[in-house]
Amino acid sequence: MNDRYERNLGTITQAEQDLLMEKRAAVVGCGGLGGYIIEYLARIGVGFITLIDGDVFAASNLNRQLISLEENLGNNKAEEARKRALQIRSGMSIAIYNVFLNEQNAFEILKGHDVIMDALDNVKTRLLVEKTASTLGIPLVHGAVEGWCAQVCSVFPGDAILSMLYAGNRESVKPGVLSFTPAFCASLQASEAVKIMLNKENVLRKKLLTVDMKNSSFDIIEL
Repeated sequence: MNDRYERNLGTITQAEQDLLMEKRAAVVGCGGLGGYIIEYLARIGVGFITLIDGDVFAASNLNRQLISLEENLGNNKAEEARKRALQIRSGMSIAIYNVFLNEQNAFEILKGHDVIMDALDNVKTRLLVEKTASTLGIPLVHGAVEGWCAQVCSVFPGDAILSMLYAGNRESVKPGVLSFTPAFCASLQASEAVKIMLNKENVLRKKLLTVDMKNSSFDIIEL
């Protein structure tokens, strides 16, 4: 459809739109953050998206995960995300991995992408993704949410930002998350990914954007 991306133009150029169609993004986690990230990347016109998640939808996901519906409880998140993305753009290229990333599969799954999206909810896998992305020379866009709050940064190879933020590799009790917090955080992550893929300035490299929506506060912390 020739008019599919006409509302993108003027904000990005036709050449940039064409460039997005050549890009490959990997989304690690297809739940709260990942569902919205996939939505935004599919709609803006990223050419190829890899979806990675070994989990299934549960009733506790219904409060905040875009793709979670009563009718697909128990279904794999990556597969349901693929169905949703193809409803948006039927001809798009999608690869799915119904697995959890680990030391044995991360390199093969993540290689060949232009950007990797951290849509995870556990420290151990985040650090694995950062390590693998650095080895592969691929930028990583990190996002995390809790309650009314979110944080986002872009991690380039060698930066080791997540290793600093999550020093000690301590897992905490799963935090409460409201319906709108993942959507807001994911929009910031998608924006970072697009800036990276289009070689735009003002990427959040070595900077952590923190947002407290309850108090309407936005801060950038230099790292």
